[in-house]
Amino acid sequence: MKVVALETLQLAEFPFLFWLRVHTDAGLVGTGETFWAPGPVAAYIHDNVASYLLGKDPRDIELHDRTLGSVYVGARDSGAEVRGNSAVNIALWDIYGQALGEPVWRLLGGRTHATVPIYNTCAGYKHVRATKKNALFERGEDWSLKSGDSNEGPYEDLLAWRYNAGDLAKSLKSEGIVAMKIWPFDIAAEASNGTRISLVDLDKALEPFHKIRDAVGRDMEIMVELHGLWTLPPVLRIAEALKPYDVAWLEEPIRYNELDAMAELARHTSIPIAASERLASRQMFKQLIDKRAASVIMIDLAWCGGLSEARKIANMAEASELPVTLHDCTGPIVYAASCALSATLPNVNYQEAVRAYFTGWYTEIVADVPPVKDGHVAPLEGPGLGLNLRPELFQRPDAAVRITRL
Repeated sequence: MKVVALETLQLAEFPFLFWLRVHTDAGLVGTGETFWAPGPVAAYIHDNVASYLLGKDPRDIELHDRTLGSVYVGARDSGAEVRGNSAVNIALWDIYGQALGEPVWRLLGGRTHATVPIYNTCAGYKHVRATKKNALFERGEDWSLKSGDSNEGPYEDLLAWRYNAGDLAKSLKSEGIVAMKIWPFDIAAEASNGTRISLVDLDKALEPFHKIRDAVGRDMEIMVELHGLWTLPPVLRIAEALKPYDVAWLEEPIRYNELDAMAELARHTSIPIAASERLASRQMFKQLIDKRAASVIMIDLAWCGGLSEARKIANMAEASELPVTLHDCTGPIVYAASCALSATLPNVNYQEAVRAYFTGWYTEIVADVPPVKDGHVAPLEGPGLGLNLRPELFQRPDAAVRITRL
């Protein structure tokens, strides 16, 4: 079997998502995905990866992973090369599973959990579905995208936590989801460039926590997303103020690659630190783990290097007695691959999910998504990843499709 074509897809309606199809001479097609700045990723795939991967056996995943990952990428973060390699790696695992007639999770060692608990990231239907490429940089006063989250369905969770956090918690609990993530401190961080938070702003940001605890008591875990926007002094104040609410973790409280500052924060608070989906490669995660800068290791398959690298990172975390959680808030391919990997990891604590996504626009991209029941997700059972991009996506008027052939 050999790779005969690399096909990429971008949709203007989803300006941050990138999809890859790896075609083989056996008729098998593997699907990959990554997130952010898809244009440079597409250029890397066609101008660099194609010259190496075309004609190769796609089942030699570790060889291709090491070869593509050994080139100079110009940065220690998940730049276009790492994001592109992540999409390739996911697609190759998809092909391997299809070739053997087995789901990816079985090839990764089989399930250690039949299902994995999810936490709901409380985003809305349009959180990454914007018509303008700069929409993520233009925030509305309600911290939705400026293009606007609208009432497209029952799960407008971004607006809900801003204004009706207690009702949102009740809604999640009614579906068996007992963990939720919100980010009420971000507006204050942007106003001060993360250098300070006033008591007034602190009290305002704490309002959703009051409402959640009043509505459901201690039946809901609350994850606090800080998006790496803070410097150390104000985030210490935030951590102290959050203690009465017994939150599950502080996620990326300081810029993700400031590991010494993160480690200092971890030493000064009893709240677990979760980090960091934006790190790339096991070498960066090793530093995070060795410095004890985080006690929950968060991995994003789209940004770390794909399934192969994520599994190695998770194994390192397990050796250090640390749990991992798989990041989502991107697209349906990475979500399915993450659910597959989560099911195999003995040290996974949660799989991130966005109910506005997996009940909404994910189904416009793929026909099948991992099933969620009673707050737990199960991996798909089909060969490979168990899902495919809908063929009609490639015919859409806003589609940019490019193919490089052997």
